[in-house]
Parts: sequence; C-alpha cells; structure tokens
Amino acid sequence: MGAIVEMALMPWARRMQDKVNLPVRLYWRDGGTPIDLGRFEQPRVTIRVKDASGLPLLIDPNLDTLGRAYVEGLIDVEGSLTDVLAAAHGLADNAQPENGLMGRIKRSFTHTRETDSEAIQYHYDVSNAFYGEWLDENMVYSCAYFENGDETLDQAQVKKIDHILRKVQLRPGQRLLDIGCGWGALVLRAAQQFGAHCVGVTLSQNQFDLATERVKRAGLQDRIQIRLQDYRDVKDGPFDRITSVGMFEHVGLDNLVPYFQKIRQLLTPDGWAMNHGITSTDANDGETAHGGGSFIERYVFPRGELPHIATVLRTLQEGGLEAFDIENLRRHYARTCGLWSERFEAKAAALRAMVDEKTWRIWRVYLAGCSWAFEHDEIALFQVLCRPSGRAASELPWSRGWLYR
Repeated sequence: MGAIVEMALMPWARRMQDKVNLPVRLYWRDGGTPIDLGRFEQPRVTIRVKDASGLPLLIDPNLDTLGRAYVEGLIDVEGSLTDVLAAAHGLADNAQPENGLMGRIKRSFTHTRETDSEAIQYHYDVSNAFYGEWLDENMVYSCAYFENGDETLDQAQVKKIDHILRKVQLRPGQRLLDIGCGWGALVLRAAQQFGAHCVGVTLSQNQFDLATERVKRAGLQDRIQIRLQDYRDVKDGPFDRITSVGMFEHVGLDNLVPYFQKIRQLLTPDGWAMNHGITSTDANDGETAHGGGSFIERYVFPRGELPHIATVLRTLQEGGLEAFDIENLRRHYARTCGLWSERFEAKAAALRAMVDEKTWRIWRVYLAGCSWAFEHDEIALFQVLCRPSGRAASELPWSRGWLYR
C-alpha cells in the first residue's frame, strides 16, 4: 500500500517542484521514501504525515486545510515558523480555495445575543493564566502602537491606550464606555491618568472576574464599573466618550448599522467615539486569502466577520456617526502579533502544560499566521474616530494637532 501511495504522490510532487520549488520535504509514513517539493540540498521545512487522512488536505491545500491537518494532529511540521508559513502560503497559492465574495456568501452567520456570548466565551475563556503568559503586563489583547518602532510590547500597549484616549480627547470627570473592555486595561488607565468615570462591558466571564479584581486592587470602585453585559443592553447613557477596541469583528456584517446606531444612541451630542478593529482588504468584504478566514472561524473566532474599511465608513454614516480621523495601523498589528508569537514560542513548554495539544497548536499557528497576514496586506487594522453626524462644521477641530501634543 505504501508504494502505491508514494507512486500517486510523485506526479503531484513533480508539479510542485516545477511550479513552486518549495524547500519542503514530505514523509507520508515512518520509514517511507522522502518526497521533496522543490530542488534543494537541505529542506527548511519537514512535514510528517501521521495519518493517511491528512494527505488529501496537503494535496489540494489552502490555509484552512493545512491548519486543520496540523491542529488535528494529522501532520507534524518541523522548521521555523517563518519558513513554515512561507511554505503554507506557497502551497495555498497553487490551490483553488474559495476566496473573496463567494467564500463570504458560503460562510455567513446569524448573530444573536446567545451565539455572540458563546463565541466570545469560546475565544477568551481559555484561561487568564494562558493569556498572561504571552500578553503584556497589562494583558491588552489588541493591536499595540509603536510610535517610534523600537518600543517593547509593554510600552507599545500603554502608548496604544494613550493614543486612543488622546484621540477621543478624554477629560477629567467625563463618562467613558468601553465596549469589549477585556481585562480592564483601558478603563483603568482612563480613570487613573485621565480622571474619567468608566463603564467597561464584556461577555467573557474570565475577563469580567479579573478586570473586577484589578479595579478593586487599584481602589477605583467609585470610578470604574465592570459589567458582564452585552453592549446592546447598556441603557444608562449618555456617555461623553465611547471606545470599542478589538470588538466589532464579532458584530457581523449585517449588524454593523445597528451597532453604530447603538453607539450614537449612547453618545452625548458633542461626544467622541473610537472604533478600533480588524478589517478585510477585499473591497467586497470577501474572505481573507487562501482559506485563512475559514480556519479562524473554525478554530479561533466563531462567527467572526471582517468588513472592508469602505463598509465600515458607509455603515458608520448610516448609523448616525461622522468619521473625522482614520488611521491604518496594519504595520503595528503585524509587529504586535509577531511579538505575541515570539513570546508564545518562548513559553511553549509552560503553555503546552496549561491546555490540551489541540488548543496549543491552534494558538501557535494562529498568532504566527496573523502576523503574516497583516504583514502581507491580507487583513488590516483601522482606528476610526467619529462623532454624531449632522453637527455644525464649526464644532469640528481645525486639525489633528491635539493628537500629537
């Protein structure tokens, strides 16, 4: 049987050698003849097929099938993550994945409070200790801001929070709502350094528990309230400032207008809001390239949907908000994910002991893959500063000067 499989694989391997010339060596069984997918002296990546069901996922690959084969333990991969990702994209470039709008149409979702809560808990409730091993000291799980490019991750995450709070011109005594507050880093800094009164909402029980504990330790219970609550159920507006950082990816394309309408409803007439989130680089809101979106939906972010920035701006306007400042932080997120991945690799043994093997593999490939995707313009990250539409032009700032003072 082994010889028959190897004979069937050889024509495919020769095509890969001629078309792609990847520095990849494939072993489909222990003791079997190695199959090279390029012409080289030494392979940079070695793939060992542990189960025959992994072969179809390799022969007609995209990032979803390759990631699935690795996560499910059907294959083992040896080599640096950089080389592994390059090889995966080389294989996927020569397949026929369902990208773009057709892929999006096949993978559309209905969002309810129940399904959104389940999705958030699936992703964020792995364990606080797990995230704490590779995030910064404040546990900020969103794109950092590298003002000069040489900041540590800890420094860049503080700068990101300050960058956002400066953009919304937060003032002492103002009410701030943070939608998707994570483990509380933004509201803690807003209260401590800017003198604001803050409400943070999350759907993650683990995040709620730790954020509440951190607020108590800081002695800020009189200025910060953490709630285990859906943003759609917030009733105690208005707020002078609203921030939403790394949350609207969970909202769903069909719900963007109601999402922005809710922000407008909760905002004071002269308030400012910041939407910070990942976007698609497909102008038609299509899937990310080579099946990457399918892998993430399957294993990482259930029901996640990324709009193009054009869709964000259109639905934001339809929701009653006017965009004032738009900043692309794609380079910053490539760097952030790269540092997360480096930390994850450095703590591999400890992390592997915290979770099952499948979960460890999911997060390993996810973090490294996201860094690649941001670096290669497969996804982007935009901060959009906005305020209620229909206001007089004389109420708008003349310039962005206050952002950089």
